[in-house]
Amino acid sequence: MSMTLDNETPRSDVSATPSMDDAAWYCVRTQTKREHLAAKGLGQLEGVQSFCPRLRYRKATRRGKVWWVEAMFPGYVFAFFSRAASERAVVHTQGVMKLLKFGDYVPEIPASFIAELCKLMEEQHGEDEGMLTLVPTVREGDEVEFAHGALQGFQGKVVKVLPAAERVKLLIEFLGDTQVVETDLFSLLLPNKPLPE
Repeated sequence: MSMTLDNETPRSDVSATPSMDDAAWYCVRTQTKREHLAAKGLGQLEGVQSFCPRLRYRKATRRGKVWWVEAMFPGYVFAFFSRAASERAVVHTQGVMKLLKFGDYVPEIPASFIAELCKLMEEQHGEDEGMLTLVPTVREGDEVEFAHGALQGFQGKVVKVLPAAERVKLLIEFLGDTQVVETDLFSLLLPNKPLPE
């Protein structure tokens, strides 16, 4: 049985398990920016399931706002397999570097952790995409700084959040006077980490 939670390959239930009694979830170290390729390759191996949870967020670029997708755990994916039966094939899969080890100890990842990640992603998207969408967060009263543009480096205080337009109104000091300025969230260095939608 092969399985991966990657948009490019077929998916099945993460809780389904290969028939091997000693199979468990392990953390697999991948080559830089090759997590999705490693997950796809692992998912094609007999008796191996792979899971590459990803984050999706919008970022301001010269082309405008663009959706970015990257691994939730850069450089790592999860794989469910029997070490006795499949470890050699797993570590020789394209994009894979090695299993996560501490000396000679290879820790197992609790199945409950994988199930919680899957549940969180399914609740957000209503289907199993293996992806979590993040949105920028800002609240009234937050201190922020302009990241680019004519006001780069200026700091201000958020006085109103306009969520539908992804814009905020800021109170800033400019030329000895206090001004209200409206800008989009992608022009600011935000004090809070992005959160799931």
